[in-house]
Amino acid sequence: MAKVISIANQKGGVGKTTSSINLAAALGKEGKKTLLIDLDSQGNASTGLGYNTGDFNHDIYEVMMGACTAKEAVIKTKFKNLSIIPSTIELAGLDVEFIKNMLENSSFKLNEQLKNAIEPIKDEFDYIIIDCQPSLGNTTINALVASDSIIIPVQCEFYALEGITQLLNTIIMVQSNMNPNLRIEGVLLTMLDGRTNIGLEVIEEVRKYFKNKVFNTIIPRLVRLAEAPSHGKPISDYEPESRATLAYQNLAKEVISRNGE
Repeated sequence: MAKVISIANQKGGVGKTTSSINLAAALGKEGKKTLLIDLDSQGNASTGLGYNTGDFNHDIYEVMMGACTAKEAVIKTKFKNLSIIPSTIELAGLDVEFIKNMLENSSFKLNEQLKNAIEPIKDEFDYIIIDCQPSLGNTTINALVASDSIIIPVQCEFYALEGITQLLNTIIMVQSNMNPNLRIEGVLLTMLDGRTNIGLEVIEEVRKYFKNKVFNTIIPRLVRLAEAPSHGKPISDYEPESRATLAYQNLAKEVISRNGE
């Protein structure tokens, strides 16, 4: 049965999609059958693995609307043990469609569409990684309800903890009302520029706030890591000897270790 992990932070530009792609790829390299779900209407996780809108027949919007099954939407990528359910701009209209369905059908479960959709395929994977959009709307709530845990990426820059309280309140709300088993898998420090003092100060601040929830692995800010998505590859295939490749491989090992494997 797959462990479902959302990677979420409503603040943009924190390395959320980069971490979703590269953690999923790293788990695959560790021998874990992994599914990446692109739950962002920008579709960056999809293009980051080399897919464009015309490359697939189904997407996560159709899955959540019940127009196709999750199994029908899964695409096996060319990367080791890695599959994806892609996204398109259509996902941006999901909130409106959900409200419409809820008004027309009293039994429609607004926040359980993703959970119910992926339940039949969970036995086919070891890990399911969900790349959430930078908001706390219905799609992100669906991800949290469907997940066992959440990874919160936090960039090593000024105002790093801005908005974190709102995210934590949302997690508590989901735990209290919809998914009591949801827990914080860990806080991931990203975009560290080791040449600046502010990065080191942020690390200290985040570790003081979240304590043992912070992963030991820190993702560096590297040009090659930023380039990789434009070539449709995770960093491990684009630049196998990169420090970022090693960092995400170490993160994958931490995630596996935290889950008792």
